[in-house]
Amino acid sequence: MPVYVQHETLNRVSDVFNAEALWQAPGLALFARRPLLRDLLERAPREQRGRAATRCFSHVTLMLPQDEVDDDRHLTRGARVRDLAQSLQALHQKDFGDLLGLDEVRYHVLGSDAVEPGQVEVKFGHAVYLPAPDEAVLYTVSVSRDSAIWQPVCPVYPNGRLTVLGHDAASCTHAVPGWPFAQDGAILLINDGPDAPLEVQVRPKDAFDCSFDALAGYYTVRARQPDGTAGTARLLLKVTRSAAAPALATPPARARAGACRCCPGARAGGVEVAHAGPGRCRAHGRAGAAAGGERARPAALEATYAPVARARIALAALALPRLSRYRDTGAAAVEFGFDRQLGAGPLGSDTLIGFAVDAADEVHVLGADGRQRIAVPSRFAPLDGVDIQVLAPAPAMADRYSALVRLPQAPALAVEHGAPLTFGRGTTALAPAARARRRHLPARGRRTPCRRRRSAWPVAHGLPLRGRAGRLPRHPPGGHAGALPPRRTARFRRRHRHGGGRGGLPVPVGHHIVAGHYVLRVEA
Repeated sequence: MPVYVQHETLNRVSDVFNAEALWQAPGLALFARRPLLRDLLERAPREQRGRAATRCFSHVTLMLPQDEVDDDRHLTRGARVRDLAQSLQALHQKDFGDLLGLDEVRYHVLGSDAVEPGQVEVKFGHAVYLPAPDEAVLYTVSVSRDSAIWQPVCPVYPNGRLTVLGHDAASCTHAVPGWPFAQDGAILLINDGPDAPLEVQVRPKDAFDCSFDALAGYYTVRARQPDGTAGTARLLLKVTRSAAAPALATPPARARAGACRCCPGARAGGVEVAHAGPGRCRAHGRAGAAAGGERARPAALEATYAPVARARIALAALALPRLSRYRDTGAAAVEFGFDRQLGAGPLGSDTLIGFAVDAADEVHVLGADGRQRIAVPSRFAPLDGVDIQVLAPAPAMADRYSALVRLPQAPALAVEHGAPLTFGRGTTALAPAARARRRHLPARGRRTPCRRRRSAWPVAHGLPLRGRAGRLPRHPPGGHAGALPPRRTARFRRRHRHGGGRGGLPVPVGHHIVAGHYVLRVEA
């Protein structure tokens, strides 16, 4: 693998702000003088033909001891740092002017706590780019391990050709926080300009698998085992294009080789048509021509056994309430999480990913790296093959709920044909999710719902759903659902319950029932 970043340390420097002392040591090279910045640039040219250098690097970063930089900022407002950068630019232009071409010489001087007194660290190479003062950011790169908490890594500028992400900043352009792979691994970002999409590659190629999830909008980088199988270590990489950047030109899509022949638009416009079966077009609903030009023959009719339809009530999602509507209840936040078995419950040490809503109706995602506010809708992939979606509530529910978190594994309860079903917090399918946590504001001399008698499930009783909140009467699937009369008049539960009265509401198969935090789906 080539060296993308040259990182060297200059030792025994008496004055770190003296440009001549950093550029070249006095004496002849024949007497093994100490190599300084000029010698390093000569030994590592950007391009060469044979042994002769044809181009040299023009962007250089210097890291000085942090105490020296702080003292200069306090005493001279950074004048010595600016003078050092300008003097080195002049020396660079003077000695390497014939190897620069149209490149502009740029130096960036900063402080670092890792640099010892009397030392200066130098960094240049193919993956080192310093933006112009008026150059706008083209892309913003961020990483995550669970798709919940995203940490910014670096910006990418329009003229920045190559960016290398890795374990530390010594051998890469930028260090990735929480790098889960080996130290010799790297992620390459290749930028061909504002008119081309950013290309993502991995090095070494045989050590990683890199794939792009177009639906989620990020790359997934996985370590590969010696036997070729995918490892457990992974890193999610998101590249966000700046809103001020010009839009990319979208080339017309090409028609698929197996496009339906009964759709002229598929051949002319390059639109892919999904097929419902052999020789049948789902878009037009009629039989199409087979690959050999013959019409597909219908399959022979076979007798089938149709069992009696049974309904199921599935816990499809958990609803996060709009707590600003219920300030008089004292509720400050509602939090719950998913464990590694994707079971919903209270936050704990084994929580894989969690969600919360606060008193300001702001939705947050909780992960191992902290918490972060998110926009609704959003989607997350804390594990491979797991998709957790945070959806916006329907307009009729927007005044009561902030978001709906769809469960990746919806627990269901079978309903016998013609038998009534009573559901609530005590229902087996709802019991795990009922143990979410509702935090309260401190009570100020008045009785609030948080001051209630203790029970076997004090956390579960914090949710606004009674043990028997509703029922499906003796009707076939697609009947009516109604609310049971409450046994006690709790103000929070009475105002928060979103559902029908005693008369019941029609619930067709495939539709949902919303009761408190629970979104139930009627399935056939």
